Amino acid sequence: MAGKSASLGRGGAASGMMPWLALALLILILDQLTKALILGAYRLGDATYITSFFNIVRVHNTGAAFSFLASASGWQRWFFTALGIAAALFIVWLLRSHAGQRLFAFSLACLLGGAIGNVVDRLMHGYVVDFLQLHYGGWYFPAFNIADAAITAGAVGLILDELLRVRRAR
Repeated sequence: MAGKSASLGRGGAASGMMPWLALALLILILDQLTKALILGAYRLGDATYITSFFNIVRVHNTGAAFSFLASASGWQRWFFTALGIAAALFIVWLLRSHAGQRLFAFSLACLLGGAIGNVVDRLMHGYVVDFLQLHYGGWYFPAFNIADAAITAGAVGLILDELLRVRRAR
């Protein structure tokens, strides 16, 4: 345990997690900036076809991933906001004690930035602004945003981190 404290340097856990909090902040800023651009340039439902497989489109998601609970009566806004805040607090707590584990902390920072980005939307608008859309032929993947992409990258990173941890333990 003494070796772990010594590796954090002079600021302790707080300074060890600062780069990861900065990454989460960068993701949050990029997410909110791109959403502001979409809100300013597009009306709901507007789309621009960029390539044969990619569109920019303005969509409002009142639910969660893949519009889960989007048709609920409105309580889901506050439920997903509270869930996002609770997740953010838990992630910060995890970062305090695991800032030295690079892949794990990187993944947590991606999750943190994405979660806060979508919470900000829910608080400001009552929905999450989605605008990136992939498609092929007649198939369309649900629209998503930078926060969603960061959350996905964080989830993939956590899975990879666990697989590498299990492999090292053998």
